[in-house]
Parts: sequence; C-alpha cells; structure tokens
Amino acid sequence: MVKVFEKAGYPVVHMCNLVPVSVTVGANRIVPTISIPYPLGDPNTPKEEQWKLRYRRVGAALDALTVPVKEQTVFKVK
Repeated sequence: MVKVFEKAGYPVVHMCNLVPVSVTVGANRIVPTISIPYPLGDPNTPKEEQWKLRYRRVGAALDALTVPVKEQTVFKVK
C-alpha cells in the first residue's frame, strides 16, 4: 500500500519495529518503532516518558515527510 501512495505522489512514512520487513516491501521512508504490541510507547514506563517516546517518533515521521528521497531511507529517532 505504501508504494501505491508514493506512485500517486503522496509521501508516506512507514513506521515499524521490523525495519528489514519494511525494506523488503519497498517503503521509501522508514521510522523505527519500539515493539510490536506497543509501537509508539512502553506501558511499563511513566506517562511522561511514554509521551516523550511518542513525541520523538511522531516528530521523526513528520520530519521524514519533508525530506526528498531517491532510495529507501531509515530515519533515526533522536
């Protein structure tokens, strides 16, 4: 599905914890997540920490949308 949107001219960020799978399916912009059941957080941490985890990952995904890419790129989360 990611490739279809990209071909139509819409930039897409694929957020996943299994980066090699994302690379295999051909996603152009990839942002790593934390885990399968909780991709953007960790329920074992305080709410403030979860908010920071989510904020950084969503921020990285939004930043990735602004970057023109010609090949698959895995963006680092700061």
